[in-house]
Amino acid sequence: MLYYDIEVIYLYEDFVKNRITQLRIQKGVSEYQMGYDLGHSRGYVYNISSGKSLPPMSEFFAICEYFGITPAEFFDDKNSNPALVQKALNGLKKLDDSDLLLVLDLINRMLK
Repeated sequence: MLYYDIEVIYLYEDFVKNRITQLRIQKGVSEYQMGYDLGHSRGYVYNISSGKSLPPMSEFFAICEYFGITPAEFFDDKNSNPALVQKALNGLKKLDDSDLLLVLDLINRMLK
């Protein structure tokens, strides 16, 4: 017997549509533009954002790629701007150890 909690599924669906909307607004693109960029009709992103439909898995991966994030970053609700964090991490990877220590010290001071 297959068991699932329909309320949990609705929570996940709400998260997906809200997260796509949040990331789209951060990127500064309209629903229409995002749909066009992804090769879909003008109502494609609207249908996702309004909860009328959800993207299939392959399209979900394309949406993550569009935002420049991984699926794990998409579902990390503690990270409100994953593309910006990814950009910072990419920059940090280019620093030597002494510069990394300086950045870490700065972060620690800012968090106090």
